[in-house]
Amino acid sequence: MVSGFRLSLVLVILLASAFPIIGQPAIKATAPEINLVRGQEFIKVPEHLVAEGVPPVPTSLSKRVVPYLGGYGLPLAGWDTVKREVWLKTYENNEPVLSRLEAPESLLKTLYRLPNQFYDLYHQPGERYLAYTADKNGDENFQLYLFDLQSQKSTQLTDGRSRNVEPVWSNRMDKIIFGSTPVGRNGMDLYVIDSFQSRHNRRIAHSPGNMLQACDWSPDDKQVLYLEYLSNRSNNKLWIVDVKTGVNTLLTPKAPAEQTVYDNPHFSADGKGVYLITNRKSEFRRLAYFDLTTKQYTFLSGDIKWDVDEFALSPDGNIIAFVTNEGGISKLYLLDTKTQKVTPTKWAETGLIAPQTSEPASHLRWHQNSIDFAFDFVSPRTPNDVYSLNTKTGEFTRWSKSISDGVPFGNFSLPRLIHWQSFDGLKISGFLYLPPERFAGPRPVMIDIHGGPEEQHRPAFNGEDNFYLNELGVAKIYPNVRGSIGYGSSFLTLDDGSRRGDAVKDIGALLDWIKTQPYLDAKRVMVRGGSYGGYLALSAAATYGNHIRAAVSEAGPTNLVTFLENTEGWRRDQRRQEYGDERDPKVRAFLERIAPRNNTNLIKSPLLLVQGQNDPRVKAGEAKVMVEAVRRQGTPVWYLLGKNEGHGFSDPDNYFYQTYATVLFVQEYLLK
Repeated sequence: MVSGFRLSLVLVILLASAFPIIGQPAIKATAPEINLVRGQEFIKVPEHLVAEGVPPVPTSLSKRVVPYLGGYGLPLAGWDTVKREVWLKTYENNEPVLSRLEAPESLLKTLYRLPNQFYDLYHQPGERYLAYTADKNGDENFQLYLFDLQSQKSTQLTDGRSRNVEPVWSNRMDKIIFGSTPVGRNGMDLYVIDSFQSRHNRRIAHSPGNMLQACDWSPDDKQVLYLEYLSNRSNNKLWIVDVKTGVNTLLTPKAPAEQTVYDNPHFSADGKGVYLITNRKSEFRRLAYFDLTTKQYTFLSGDIKWDVDEFALSPDGNIIAFVTNEGGISKLYLLDTKTQKVTPTKWAETGLIAPQTSEPASHLRWHQNSIDFAFDFVSPRTPNDVYSLNTKTGEFTRWSKSISDGVPFGNFSLPRLIHWQSFDGLKISGFLYLPPERFAGPRPVMIDIHGGPEEQHRPAFNGEDNFYLNELGVAKIYPNVRGSIGYGSSFLTLDDGSRRGDAVKDIGALLDWIKTQPYLDAKRVMVRGGSYGGYLALSAAATYGNHIRAAVSEAGPTNLVTFLENTEGWRRDQRRQEYGDERDPKVRAFLERIAPRNNTNLIKSPLLLVQGQNDPRVKAGEAKVMVEAVRRQGTPVWYLLGKNEGHGFSDPDNYFYQTYATVLFVQEYLLK
């Protein structure tokens, strides 16, 4: 999700798992506790982790894996408000700090030390405060806090019961608008904090049951743009609210003829219009300008037949830098707002510019001079480098370089874009990563399926992947099955409702494609996924068990009916548009019929299931039922339960142990 241009800092401290956060700072593994068994050292299972069926992890394995997990970058925090200096998100002794670079690739200088326990962090440019959100043990019940940079003290701004997310600072930096789930009711309302002294939160937008997200303040701070999400990615509305009166005005049609996305809306410099990304009357998401007086759209991204991911308007309003997603690879363009001329830049690296993560602010940051803008760049060889572009000369400058933990980044594999034809003739694509040539013969394959479902695998840095490639000789394939974002609006909806099983068939078609490739071993294939990707991995194991050696599911639903019934109210209606309404008897019967949990008799492949006890999306009991059912039929199951985890492991000790256990699982069931 995206909030305002004027936010100077957003930082998510999460660890990469099957659904990684891109460009994160590294969090080093602490020295694990050791058990000594018959003279051999094994890593002790962490205190808050339950490990069932997992064999002891030798310390020798951790010593091989850790260097691959230690590479990291220093993500962009923004520019100094006056000087041509870049601010970065860094760590000192595993504690988060804001640092600055006075010149490209110069020595880091510490600016501020930050609160340790937070999820998202929002800097108040040139002022004394940070706003941040934090939850407890991954329960996603986020509270909003104010952190005083001078006193280094935090003040809670919300009630402790509601879920509060995505605050946006006003231009004068004296107010915050944020989203809050009403206690005992579905949806997400919008509240304004008018005074940090009184901590009075005033509701200015009431949700009918959908999620509302604040996006941008008008130049005079009298109005706010916000989005109302009717589904997760494919349908929403754009509103404007008067901050003083609370009068809400809908800017988009009440009942559009087709699903339409409006994203990243921001006021023009004069406040007379709104720049935004939309797929209105198009298969792809285009950059557009909406005139607030005439209510007319002008489409600005030319003839580019790919999604626009991200954009940023220069402070003087004359240039828009925007990033496209072209088959998963980022391309960078400049738009002259006066002439509407689009100019491609010279950037030609394989990877992601301004990578979109769960962070709510743009990664494209203009300097106040309206000439320089900076961005993060990640790739399979680059955890996170920061670059800037001089828009007058067209020249790029690297400010910070990713840091290795002993394994050279240049040794890592760059992906190959592949295509295959599915059961119905639809062309599906994905990225293939091959191990070094020193591994002879057809290579075993790990198919890694993204979550969402409306996500997309794009070539970014993954230290665990590099270990499998470089040390074990495992090839990796990341498929972007139907329902993935980035390939047009029609492609995005091809797995909706009763077509859910078609996405599983895309994996079956990939298994057939693997058989045709002489450098891949079709007899040694495993499937893996996180969240919805875990659901597909389990579904593929049930459907294509004779062609799959093993499967790994991390926080994956085992039954979409119980997922819809148990997930939080603000998420439930969004997901019903994607999966179908489980209250409809026909839909319910279909979802029950295809649920992996109800087809455990078909699963003959060994499983590794990873689950958080506090996961608000996928209840821990679902994974446990799956574990017991598969074990009863004699199939090996390894099970990891994080007692202090939510939707994916974030505790460093748990995450590293999960990684080691997954490596052991691959060695045992894929490589032998």
